[in-house]
Amino acid sequence: MTDKVVVEADGGSRGNPGPAGYGAVVWDAARDHVLAERKEFLGVATNNVAEYRGLIAGLEAAAELGAREVSVRMDSKLVVEQMSGRWKVKHEAMIPLADRARRLVAGFDRVSFEWIPRKENSHADQLANEAMDDAAIVGEVRDALGQPVSAAVESAPVQRDSVATPSAAPSASVGSAATAEAASTPAPGWTGAVGRPTRLLLLRHGQTELSVERRYSGRGNPPLTELGRQQAANAAKMLAGKGNIAAIVCSPLGRARETAEAAGQALGLPVRVLDGLIETDFGAWEGLTFTEAAERDPELHARWLGDPSIAPPNGESFDRVRERIEGVRRDLVALYPGANVLVVSHVTPIKMLLQLALGVGPSLLYRLHLDLASLSIAEFYPDGGSSVRLANDTSYL
Repeated sequence: MTDKVVVEADGGSRGNPGPAGYGAVVWDAARDHVLAERKEFLGVATNNVAEYRGLIAGLEAAAELGAREVSVRMDSKLVVEQMSGRWKVKHEAMIPLADRARRLVAGFDRVSFEWIPRKENSHADQLANEAMDDAAIVGEVRDALGQPVSAAVESAPVQRDSVATPSAAPSASVGSAATAEAASTPAPGWTGAVGRPTRLLLLRHGQTELSVERRYSGRGNPPLTELGRQQAANAAKMLAGKGNIAAIVCSPLGRARETAEAAGQALGLPVRVLDGLIETDFGAWEGLTFTEAAERDPELHARWLGDPSIAPPNGESFDRVRERIEGVRRDLVALYPGANVLVVSHVTPIKMLLQLALGVGPSLLYRLHLDLASLSIAEFYPDGGSSVRLANDTSYL
């Protein structure tokens, strides 16, 4: 845990509005060591939106590090003055972003804001420019997928709540008037997020022999059991009945691909493999039960259960998993704005996506149970908001 940190954040827009991105860096109190970095391409947005998103990302990273006191340094006079309470937030689009930043500020013991010249904010500025450079990559991928490069949130197809719960009915087509209304409708609940989210339907793969025996199953590739194939078929039938899914992506491992392909056949959609959705590498613990791993490395195993920075022998820490899952989330939100996307993966990546949507710490990884072939739903909004609509549903099995 780091009690005191320095957060530097920056955002930019090439066109204002135009291709936008942010960067944020968390330093130790002496500003000698980088503790965390965040950057993200936002699509088309204004410079001020990007600046606020950078602040929010920096504060979230500081909270994840366990910081209690934060010194925020930014070269945006607007954000610094508004967050210090000296200027009012007048622009309607800024209000939910400022509110979200204030909620994060309230979670610390002390937060100060300081304006700095641009030249003193070079690290965050570089990250923001790297994020904006990602616009070309996103455009290339959209071209390959047959999507228009200009497909921003405003032009994305309307996605109804047909997959919000297992009992919802399939949605009908919606006209342009409804499209405009949905684009400005706030999210349900108390998040204050605005716009249509990218909705990720998080489906865990079906049963394998290792899951029957409750063994660590990471990079190994056991096939689905007969029950696992039936679970995949039941999930596929349920999803096909709901419809309105724009794309299917999955882990490269066989058990996830089998589950995803069943859904793809039912929905008439191709399955795209994303390497970042692969399960944690459990290293030397692969194939062991909880007890066997604890007996093999008692001290390390005990530390691993409470510290996400600890990795199994020759394996991967949960912190490293989170880093690649954050990248997957950014890519999916950029590639499929406002759409429903079926994500077929494993227990740890799905927990990470739920953790990101909830904005909570690593305790979720150890306390949340996800059944085989269960469905969870996380939403990520264009203004940076997020929510969880469903967790661990198995009613269709």
